[in-house]
Amino acid sequence: MSTIAAVSAVLPEHRYAQAELTERMARLTGLPDTQLPVLQRIHGNSGVEHRHLALPLDDYPEVTADFGTANDAFVAAATELAHRAVQQALDRAGLVAQDVDLLVSTTITGVAVPSLDARLMARMPLRSDVRRVPILGLGCVGGAAGLARAHDYLAGHPDDVAVLVSVEVCSLTVQRDDTSTANLVASGLFGDGASAVVLVGERAAARHPGRPVVLASRSRFYPDTERAMGWDVGSTGLKIVLGPEVPELVRAHVRDDVDTFLAGHRLTRADIGWWVAHPGGPKVIDALVDALEVDREALGVTTRSLARIGNLSSSSVLHVLDDTLRERPPAPGTHGLLMAMGPGFCLETVLLQMPEA
Repeated sequence: MSTIAAVSAVLPEHRYAQAELTERMARLTGLPDTQLPVLQRIHGNSGVEHRHLALPLDDYPEVTADFGTANDAFVAAATELAHRAVQQALDRAGLVAQDVDLLVSTTITGVAVPSLDARLMARMPLRSDVRRVPILGLGCVGGAAGLARAHDYLAGHPDDVAVLVSVEVCSLTVQRDDTSTANLVASGLFGDGASAVVLVGERAAARHPGRPVVLASRSRFYPDTERAMGWDVGSTGLKIVLGPEVPELVRAHVRDDVDTFLAGHRLTRADIGWWVAHPGGPKVIDALVDALEVDREALGVTTRSLARIGNLSSSSVLHVLDDTLRERPPAPGTHGLLMAMGPGFCLETVLLQMPEA
């Protein structure tokens, strides 16, 4: 087992109501005035009320003029958000940068070489021998998968400290002068933010009493679904791919996959006391409610996260985890299931448990 010593969720300072973003995104995407009601309907059905952006709204027409400019802005904003998230998580865990043995980073909304974890080395007094694992390409599933991979490492290094940092600047991927349905949907769904998780190995867990433990994880890849979700990379940057089949993929596969995973640990869905799910969007949340056969309020934290900050890609599920642990602490001894889906199409599930009182 590994223990989640702390979770941190951070957001940029620029916060906007959905209605204001709708008007600005109509201009940015080149939508004709006659089609504004269509965008208002798309954004109104997104389940999002507010979003945080890395830059002031007035900066986006210039910054998104070309891929290079947008990516430069991504690197600057993502590095700052990652720094904030990691430092806050370490502070909450009562640890310092020198304690970190493994640093895992995940992102999908820009390209940084050196990677974001390497850029943190210049900002924080991390040890020069810290192991770094940058993950690029997992999209919305990256937060859950990163948590699972950090847990895997700690299984073989029970005295160590691992940090996962997820950072996404989704706003910089919205395509100018693109009125495709996928771009219009993305312009109303995704926000910016970062998160970090500090995990400690089993022999270090005694120093963090009352914190949830990671028991196990499972990865599931669905063949022939590569075009369900992802990016097309071109001269203008990262162009969103959002297939309409995603909710049906959830309904078709998630129940059996969750049941198989839990059965391997002599559990059923009835034994799960708290659900930590990625807020893909209203239709995906509806599909999860159907697939898991749970009351809608079982995913209430997920739904409220979507309304408050939008979909943050890989960071979202960790924001939901932070909300769950801080605002609605699960009862001692109860099991939780953290889950997210992403490009591939794929599912990552992580089994959690609160320690007994």
